[in-house]
Amino acid sequence: MIKLEIEKGIYLFKLEDILKKKNISINKLMRSTNTDFKVLKRIMTGELVRFDIFVLARLCDYLNCTITDIVEYIPNKRK
Repeated sequence: MIKLEIEKGIYLFKLEDILKKKNISINKLMRSTNTDFKVLKRIMTGELVRFDIFVLARLCDYLNCTITDIVEYIPNKRK
């Protein structure tokens, strides 16, 4: 899991964990979901500029999971 802290909270990127748990390679995921390798790597490493809801939908459908299984946002607690 990759943890990315931003000003207002934390993003958790969990795609790599899912792939390991399901024993799926990034190459198989790439071919099966017709998703560019670089896009998958950015999701795995948290180096995204923006989220593509169509890519996330394809990944969720293929992996039989929800978006929050792949990426989760946890806001900072307000004081």
